[in-house]
Amino acid sequence: MENNNVIYGINGPVVTVKNADSFEIMEMVYVGTQKLVGEIIGITDEFTTIQVYEETTGLKPGDPVEGTGAPMNVLLGPGILDNIFDGIERPLKAIEEQSGAFISRGAAVSSLDDTKLWNVTVKVKVGDRLSGGQVYATLPETPIIEHRLMVPPALSGEIVKVMPDGEYKLFDTVAVIRDDENVEHNLTLCQKWPIRTSRPVRDRLSSSVPLITGQRVIDTLFPIAKGGTAAIPGGFGTGKTMTQHQLAKWCDADIIIYVGCGERGNEMSQVLEEFSELIDPKSQRPMTDRTVLIANTSNMPVAAREASIYTGITLGEYYRDMGYHVAMMADSTSRWAEALREISGRLEEMPAEEGFPAYLPSRLAEFYERGGRAEVLSGGEGSVTLIGAVSPQGSDFSEPVTQNTKRFTRCFWALDKSLAYARHYPAINWMDSYSEYFNDLDPWFRENLGDDFIEYRNRISALLQEESSLMEIVKLIGSDVLPDDQKLVIETARVIRVGFLQQNAFHADDTYVPLEKQKLMMKTILHLHEKAKDIVIRNIPLSKIIKLGLFDKLSKMKYDIPNNKPEMFDDYIEEITTKLSTIS
Repeated sequence: MENNNVIYGINGPVVTVKNADSFEIMEMVYVGTQKLVGEIIGITDEFTTIQVYEETTGLKPGDPVEGTGAPMNVLLGPGILDNIFDGIERPLKAIEEQSGAFISRGAAVSSLDDTKLWNVTVKVKVGDRLSGGQVYATLPETPIIEHRLMVPPALSGEIVKVMPDGEYKLFDTVAVIRDDENVEHNLTLCQKWPIRTSRPVRDRLSSSVPLITGQRVIDTLFPIAKGGTAAIPGGFGTGKTMTQHQLAKWCDADIIIYVGCGERGNEMSQVLEEFSELIDPKSQRPMTDRTVLIANTSNMPVAAREASIYTGITLGEYYRDMGYHVAMMADSTSRWAEALREISGRLEEMPAEEGFPAYLPSRLAEFYERGGRAEVLSGGEGSVTLIGAVSPQGSDFSEPVTQNTKRFTRCFWALDKSLAYARHYPAINWMDSYSEYFNDLDPWFRENLGDDFIEYRNRISALLQEESSLMEIVKLIGSDVLPDDQKLVIETARVIRVGFLQQNAFHADDTYVPLEKQKLMMKTILHLHEKAKDIVIRNIPLSKIIKLGLFDKLSKMKYDIPNNKPEMFDDYIEEITTKLSTIS
């Protein structure tokens, strides 16, 4: 009798099986003699279609296909942090030890180290009643992150057996729970979760707390909330990866998940090297102690690139459920969309705009909607903030991935090629970018920084808008014809651009700037503008004010005033008042 579960056809990463009736949609399968990981993505009465997450070279019709009876999932437990995975959570360090510098296909390595001993503290006793998401034990995963072992979301019942505190391996039982059906379940140090299903929470919370990044153009003009979503679109060389590195290093999230999705291999290796050398500014420990890296470079199998984003967000939700604030960087969602397009083409689906599949918007929505701030099942609060880079070809923001991402994110940090080439970093264009979080975050800013922070921000934005329209006139007829009050706007806007929005990642004080200093910088710039405006109104030439050198001095205050000496701003304000009072 013919074996139903054998390969019938192969088209790149897409494999078909004929007359198979034992598979379910989205089931994880093993393909071929090397047991390549795949996923069922289509079933008809005649054909079953499989998406294979590894290189399919060497597969041939007649090779076996085995089902697992479970959806595509990841192993969740201690050992995720300070690790580097590929798109389907295979640990690259362990694979390298097994197969050398080149990843062998079908590498059967446990996602997490199952031989390492963890020092477990059990938090429950016999007779306790636990529901899904509640913590039954803790262990130090890294020196700065406590790993909380939680009851799987769908399980609840009474604890009937507890092991003593001590050292346990990944699959060792530390407690036994009996559910309402009288079935006993072993609680180990790990659990599995399907990557395409979001983990449940008790309640979704509003986006009312900002994710503080220390980057002035973001924190002040285009803030993002914890649990918010942001897009960083920009053409080649505009600094998407560099901006994400800065956010990963300095934002006040507890855990960073960096997904290199279809990026160049040398760029990803640079990320790996940099992150391993970085010292976390908050704990003075290596940055890798609170970072997970998912490396899926452009020369790796295209289907795994599609899965890598779901793997990353599932890991993020797991740490959110422990009560941590997670920031996930996806670099870049355009390469992920290209993977969708390639697989869609091989499936012979009807293409939509620019060849992308018609379901591109719904897939993007599915991803970004898994972000958010929530009250988790254990009763604490956690969040997943999603920051996706977009790489539109030729910096064309009207292409489908950028436009659809815009629909589902509330922050848009548009990178500008001309700013990047002028060495203005972060190269976020203040005219094309926006944030929709002002209404949600302004109460927090009022409470922590006062009403004047919001007033300064609005005035700074207005000056930049005014400068933009004035520059249109200057391009046509030159700046000499402008009256002095308009020349003053251009001069002040230059100080805002150079002295405030431009930031030096290599300067000890300027790489990260606390909100209080950001506020005082705005206050000082606006103080100079108002005092100079009073003088210009009296028909005194602006050139007299410029000769005092105050504008140039304010352009350099970001370097001259250390972050821990805010009282120096009072001296600057006093100097401005004194010097301008001498002009007559």
